[in-house]
Amino acid sequence: MNRYDAIIIGTGQAGPSLAARLAETGMHVAVIERGHFGGTCVNNGCTPTKTQIASAYVARLARRAAEYGVELGPVKVDMARVKARKDALVERSRASLEKWLRGLPNVSVYQAQAQFVNDHSVTIGADTLSAERIFINVGARPHVPDLPGVRAVPYLTSDSMMDVDFVPEHLLVVGGSYVGLEFAQMYRRFGSRVTVIEMAPRLIGREDPEISQAVHDILAAEDIEIRLNAKCLALESAPRGVQVKLECSAGAPRVPGTHVLLAVGRVPNTDDLGLREAGIETDDRGYIKVNDALQTSAPNVYALGDCNGHGGFTHTAYNDYEIVADNLLNGANRKVSDRIPIYALFTDPPLGRLGRTEAEARRDGYKILIGRMPMSDVSRAREKGETQGLMKVLVDASSKQILGAAVLGVDGDEAVQSLVDAMYGHLPHTVVQHGVRIHPTVSELIPTMLGELAPPG
Repeated sequence: MNRYDAIIIGTGQAGPSLAARLAETGMHVAVIERGHFGGTCVNNGCTPTKTQIASAYVARLARRAAEYGVELGPVKVDMARVKARKDALVERSRASLEKWLRGLPNVSVYQAQAQFVNDHSVTIGADTLSAERIFINVGARPHVPDLPGVRAVPYLTSDSMMDVDFVPEHLLVVGGSYVGLEFAQMYRRFGSRVTVIEMAPRLIGREDPEISQAVHDILAAEDIEIRLNAKCLALESAPRGVQVKLECSAGAPRVPGTHVLLAVGRVPNTDDLGLREAGIETDDRGYIKVNDALQTSAPNVYALGDCNGHGGFTHTAYNDYEIVADNLLNGANRKVSDRIPIYALFTDPPLGRLGRTEAEARRDGYKILIGRMPMSDVSRAREKGETQGLMKVLVDASSKQILGAAVLGVDGDEAVQSLVDAMYGHLPHTVVQHGVRIHPTVSELIPTMLGELAPPG
């Protein structure tokens, strides 16, 4: 038996940094990775998709060049070169991380599948590793729903889309939320015909209706077909490839295409870890139950990142590492519940989201004030010729504190972050409102918007 001070299973955004931090204190750490180093972000998520989104943005901008007084010839997308650029960035990040981990003092790296024997030990092949504490950072994978016909036709997921080196003639995207919409717009700009099929009555149903509608309008303006209220979905073979059978209040009952992407959520990679042997509880979806300090039902075992169901983003996984490391090594009392939700939808223009939606603020009993501003009123947006979208901010009428914000528009993913420190500091909105911002930027209009707060109409 190999004994360590800590075992870390998985090398997503939390695991490697935690390994380095623990090793710096003199602890002997075992890191176990069964696949590619870097987790979803490096291999199938942030790095590759945002790299391809950048290529799609250039293709779109090139087609619009005449609007800016620039004359170009015909625009052609070489998907093989798009993929090669993406692959090079992924490989560089993956290899750099693996080299760094293997070079850390006091860290032993194993490439194998880990399974729990008990709450202090795991097996990797014929070997058993034991430690005082174990940290699970195994991430998640695309969910493949049990739709009729799903086993009878070829389909793509957000993972297998990373292997596509051609432009599908007609891509059917099942799922009108964050992942599906990014791929839908990306491939439309690469040259595919795209249809988004969503079971709910609107896209990105977590967001406020006006934000959902604005995103809908942005995608529809690029000739992306959108089918909502799509019930009783089924996949079928078709002469050109595949088709989706559905029931909608409007539109044809079948949508034929050449390829189908299933973008209907994710599931945690927890089903093959032997969690029951360690007394580690999961919820009905397989996410590991944790307390505010990220401890599982086995107190010496922690779950970080996507597998605990508290965020599902690269930045929340990294924050999980910060919470655990600060609490264990510095005696801090940091809590997951203190984290303010912040994330983005990386369509073009992007949606930056912070804190509560209007529906959540009402649910929580706040008396709210709302500020709104169309992006067409923002000088930066007009100058760039990108005036789609809007900004929205919510304020508690009693405390004057900011409850949440949405910035859908050019640089929205950056501009929304100008409010996060005010929320963490529990500052009144007037502190932001009275601050001077750089002109011309998107952020400079946030104080103006805050000066026009009003009760909901």
